[in-house]
Amino acid sequence: MKKYWLVLPFVLIVLISIFLIRKPNQEKTNINSPNNPVSENQPTPSPFKEFTTSFEIYTLGTKRIFTDSRYPNQSDEVYITASDPNGVIVKKEGITWADFFATLPMKLEKDCITTGTGQVFCTNDTNSLKFYINDSENPNALDEGIKEGNKLRIVYE
Repeated sequence: MKKYWLVLPFVLIVLISIFLIRKPNQEKTNINSPNNPVSENQPTPSPFKEFTTSFEIYTLGTKRIFTDSRYPNQSDEVYITASDPNGVIVKKEGITWADFFATLPMKLEKDCITTGTGQVFCTNDTNSLKFYINDSENPNALDEGIKEGNKLRIVYE
């Protein structure tokens, strides 16, 4: 009988350990149960495929060049490169044209552009700032998401 009293605590410890180890595993197994809003039947989001599009800016007939070293690679999500300063590389879904221009050392708004050299061009009585996506005028272009194949042209004349 004394042997049982010596073995009983050991058996209890083993049983409690098994219970504690199995309980978290059971919870993990039930994570995708029908009562849980996240289930295996939900589609997994497709990964975003990076793409390149382009932009141009003209002020009073002069095409702006973005080859200066302060312009390329200013963001991990959307940027231009030194080898293609008018090509916009988009690496994240939902990036707008305003998001892109916010990464550059210049300021661009619906009615004004301040270049990287500090020149300011604002809509006034004689000149206006216009935005075109794929040659169609779009005054809200800055708020548009950048889409593959779209070309943005900004003209101050």
